[in-house]
Amino acid sequence: MTAEALRQKVGQFFFPAVFINDTEENIQETERLIKEHNIGGLTFFHSRASAATNYESKKKVVFNDDSYQKIKDLIVRYQQAASTPLLISIDAEWGLAMRIEKTPQYPYAITLGALPENKSTLVYEVGKQIGLDLKAAGIHYNLSPLADINNNPNNPVIGYRSFGENKEKVANFAVEYLKGMSEVGILGCLKHFPGHGNTNVDSHLGLPVLKETLEELLDNELYPFIKGIENNVDSIMIGHLAVPSLNDGKDTSATLSKPIIENLLRRQLGYDGLVISDALNMHSVSKLYETKGELEWEAFNAGNDVLCFAENVPEGIEAILKNASPERIEESFNRITKAKEKVGIISNSNFTSGELNFEKTAALNLEIAQNSITKIIDNSNTELAFKAQKSNQLAKLSLYKNIENTFFKTLNSELKSPEFAFENLEVSDISSIEKELQNFETIIISLFVPKAKPMNNFEINNEVLDLLSGLLQTKKCIVCVFGNPYVLPIIPNLSKASGLIQAYQNFEEFQKVAGIQFLENSNCNGSLPVNIELQ
Repeated sequence: MTAEALRQKVGQFFFPAVFINDTEENIQETERLIKEHNIGGLTFFHSRASAATNYESKKKVVFNDDSYQKIKDLIVRYQQAASTPLLISIDAEWGLAMRIEKTPQYPYAITLGALPENKSTLVYEVGKQIGLDLKAAGIHYNLSPLADINNNPNNPVIGYRSFGENKEKVANFAVEYLKGMSEVGILGCLKHFPGHGNTNVDSHLGLPVLKETLEELLDNELYPFIKGIENNVDSIMIGHLAVPSLNDGKDTSATLSKPIIENLLRRQLGYDGLVISDALNMHSVSKLYETKGELEWEAFNAGNDVLCFAENVPEGIEAILKNASPERIEESFNRITKAKEKVGIISNSNFTSGELNFEKTAALNLEIAQNSITKIIDNSNTELAFKAQKSNQLAKLSLYKNIENTFFKTLNSELKSPEFAFENLEVSDISSIEKELQNFETIIISLFVPKAKPMNNFEINNEVLDLLSGLLQTKKCIVCVFGNPYVLPIIPNLSKASGLIQAYQNFEEFQKVAGIQFLENSNCNGSLPVNIELQ
């Protein structure tokens, strides 16, 4: 094979990051990379300010109403620059909305994890609908779902993105999600091998180290990956985490570890599909090598086929050409070609099909809400509320949303009462709310958790936690939480609530179902996907 033919093949391993809201100058730079280096694909992010590690710079993410049209146009433009059709990838764990505004949003994995096992078809439907949305945009490859098991409540980066802490459920739901995508011809990816659940370091910023032995990992962390391999998962993403027990006692990131990729994943677990690195701009690995291209070579040498978010494409290509055997280059090239064949772009680069279907998403979200909402404390909530209403002792308090929310509107068909709202410290006065509430003995509290990530107590103000703590100790409080269930242990005296309902998402559909279930006092089918101790 000529040196040029080999170089063309090596270019296929590189999937640099591209941004929907890039400047014309950046776009032309990407077109140059595509033309000059025959790169294999692209990984889309919203904007430079929000991608992988860049969020640390705290640059403002600018929202764009036309991002969806922009990504469609950009994909067409980039494909036109490519002599080998590009495999277009994106991280869309809960739908395109994870990266693109005004596109359909589906529930987080932790919400799906609250579904009963016999409703796993809903997870399949989510995978399928997300697949159709990606297809409408011209994207072939979703870097999802997580196979990580939530076995560490202090995990700063997995949390709501995992299906929960039960390995069988995590495995089954991940496989259903993958099958849904595969059904409509979209490639999926299990991540973050060998398991990012039991870590307390964010691998965007530092290197988490797992203390488990191989036996412990096989028993738990690796279980969902093994199930994925049995079900022919298209690809597996390697996480930036060190497992010294698998790596001669060394703290080397799995992404750069031959023993973890070649020995464990390929030989021991028998996986021959596509292996993709986690983003190579993440600080756990990006700062390791002075020489440009060395990180890319080390990641390839460890066993990755696809180098995601590679920042040094020309140098990386040279380093691989200089060091890799032609056989190894051929192996990775064949895996990438096979993935491209599966989505049909080798024979037909015009892949885009269909339209976004918001109605379908809403109907699916409604059904998920009906089966995932979870009652945690039930002391005849409904009866209590109606009784208090009769004696004018009932009030409603909404936290982080105004009183016009769908949950209150739904309750008001039968349970009218005075309503109060705390939106934020700028516009709301906590002490006056506190005073007003003294006049009531029963309070329905809806907490719309500001953030899904646990940093800074999910962005709940200390003043709000104090207010809740006081109310829970002095009033009959029925609390409905719209947000990540990991917020529950943070609320002081929550175990003293008269009623506690976990509703997971703040979507209209979840608010509506929570309101209806409350009024009808009907059963809640969901169960907490993670173990939680209330204060």
